[in-house]
Amino acid sequence: MTPRRDPAALLAALLGPGVPELGCDACFDELDRYVEAELTGGDADALVPGMRAHLAGCPACREEHAALHALAGGGEPR
Repeated sequence: MTPRRDPAALLAALLGPGVPELGCDACFDELDRYVEAELTGGDADALVPGMRAHLAGCPACREEHAALHALAGGGEPR
């Protein structure tokens, strides 16, 4: 038996973030600048618009973000 998923989470996954987001190629191109801004207290979301929305919906890029964040000494990303 498979567990039931939250209907709101399913709807959000189907509809997407509702804001502009980057594609994977642009995400990988900008990820180092984004993480650096996060770690130095800069406004990472203003520096790379659409990154947060992309990371929320892309497991591969989210994993890369977490790895880069940890490698740079920032621990787990927020």
